[in-house]
Amino acid sequence: MNPAFGILLKVASTVLFTLMLVAIKATEGRVPEGEVVFFRSFFGLIPIVAMLAWQGLFPAALRTPRPLVHFSRGLVGVTAMGLGFAAVQRLPLPEAMAIAYAAPLFLVALGALVLHEPVRLYRWSAVLVGFLGIMIILWPQFELLRSGRLGSAALAGAAFGIVAAFLSAMAGIFVRSMTHSEGTGTIVFYFSVTSSVAGLLTIPFGWVAPSAFDAALLVSAGLFGGVGQILMTSAYRNADASTIAPFEYASMIWGVALGYLVFAELPGPSLLFGGPVVVASGVFIILRERQLGLKRARQRRATPPHG
Repeated sequence: MNPAFGILLKVASTVLFTLMLVAIKATEGRVPEGEVVFFRSFFGLIPIVAMLAWQGLFPAALRTPRPLVHFSRGLVGVTAMGLGFAAVQRLPLPEAMAIAYAAPLFLVALGALVLHEPVRLYRWSAVLVGFLGIMIILWPQFELLRSGRLGSAALAGAAFGIVAAFLSAMAGIFVRSMTHSEGTGTIVFYFSVTSSVAGLLTIPFGWVAPSAFDAALLVSAGLFGGVGQILMTSAYRNADASTIAPFEYASMIWGVALGYLVFAELPGPSLLFGGPVVVASGVFIILRERQLGLKRARQRRATPPHG
């Protein structure tokens, strides 16, 4: 274990995932979301397969006793991906990324409801505060809704973002249930394959022939995403999840900076007030998980073995 190196890898992965979103947003209005999903997933497979081959796990990683679970997880995940990309293309980049931070909040709630994980008052309070922050971020869209501007791209983007966050949490529930029998490489590989096939199935709904510039952006998005997944996986091998996870929120720094430099987007008051609330609640949940994990570990060490 090398925690400092793990943190460095995690931060590097947030940079690559943000660059992926920048490349996707740069194709705004010119490439359908289904086509974007295909490029992101298919070209993201290249570094993933290369990693598995380098580790000597390919093609062994293709063997799985739970293909239907992979398929179900893939359908939920690819729907979340497509809606998330639709949100990015309709909202300022930092705002779309902040709404995506609702996923860990949904995951806590779903973990309690679906997996019956114990969630006590502290974490429920943090979840409620986090959703309050999301509501603050979404306040401009509530104003659009109240004024009857149902056709607003920003309103649609906000709705897509919230649903994408919920489905991302659902995909996280699938992953939690799979980690006992499936390796990380297997989970990521089958998700990318399912997403690529799902993207291909949207051809009848109107793919376009991308320009050379758009094609370069789409291929770059796939490579950024694939390498980002590798770095993220490696980060969790070098440090505990509770050490690594808070650095996910570094992506907001890159999102604000690149949103301004590339798209001339400045964060509005709702994001400036709501964003820190969401980030703080997420960090609190992570630190609380770490505290409880250490407590359980001490209890196990203090309990004498039976027999």
